[in-house]
Amino acid sequence: MSAPTNPRRSLGPIAVPPLALGSWNTWDRMDPDDAVTMIRRAVELDAGFFDVAYYNMGPHAENSRTDILFGEALRASGVARDEIVLCGKLWLWDWPNQSFRAQLTESLERAGLERFDTLVVGDYLAEPDVVRLVADVNELIAEGLVDGWGINNWRIGHTRAAQDAAAAGGLVGPSFAQLKYGIARRAMAEGRSYGPLFADGTLTLQASDVFEGGILATGLAPQRKIGADVGGIRERILALYPEVARIAEGFGVTPAALGIAFCLTHPAAANVLFGASRIEQLEQNHAALALVAEHGAEVREALAGLQADAAVNDDGSW
Repeated sequence: MSAPTNPRRSLGPIAVPPLALGSWNTWDRMDPDDAVTMIRRAVELDAGFFDVAYYNMGPHAENSRTDILFGEALRASGVARDEIVLCGKLWLWDWPNQSFRAQLTESLERAGLERFDTLVVGDYLAEPDVVRLVADVNELIAEGLVDGWGINNWRIGHTRAAQDAAAAGGLVGPSFAQLKYGIARRAMAEGRSYGPLFADGTLTLQASDVFEGGILATGLAPQRKIGADVGGIRERILALYPEVARIAEGFGVTPAALGIAFCLTHPAAANVLFGASRIEQLEQNHAALALVAEHGAEVREALAGLQADAAVNDDGSW
């Protein structure tokens, strides 16, 4: 298959490449020289979107250096700022005690950056004060520290409340949703709760946790910490891997590339966020772009029966 350059899709106010690289358990697992090469190659392969987060709060209280290492590699790469898109992350675990302004300032300073293009407001346990949250994010936009924002696996009621609060106050509301989405997990992105917001263009989709912590890329349950198992369906997902691998082989790609291609067939998908700590992974994943361009409908049809979360709530509640 050829390797076309995909047209940019809109993630809120900015156009983004179809592939996006995460920072959780990635940059801190690479040799510094490999990290530099990864950034340069990502820009070449339609993956010049970097999600940069400081993992040291709530369930991610890891005091990770992955964001610092990314910043060092970015500066060493020589890649120009206007060649990439940078996405930050705000956490709700200790907000508003730790303000968004303080969080963003710390994140930018750690990575050696001046601003983010967009940001994601993370998930939560306790119900957030949505009106205040929208106002606090808009202060960052007004300061020029970021252009837009999205939500991460929020309950649909809070997402709609944020939209309403923004409209009432003449403010910028969330323009995209970063949701768990992939071959096995489809409930939120395709269900009745978020579906209307994607269908009418209110939100665009950023697919994340596509491989279920690597399970659908390798067939192995990783020993490291991975994302939450919403609905308790991980064993069911693991059992799907042989069929995913068989279908991927039929298309001449890796299971990971197949999973990315599936996500990009969603009409509202702006890009797919995944982790890669080896150049080979990135290059193999890039094959997803040609696959979806040439066989998108066939991919969708081949994987139609592999949803594992049909009985899981589609509104973001656990």
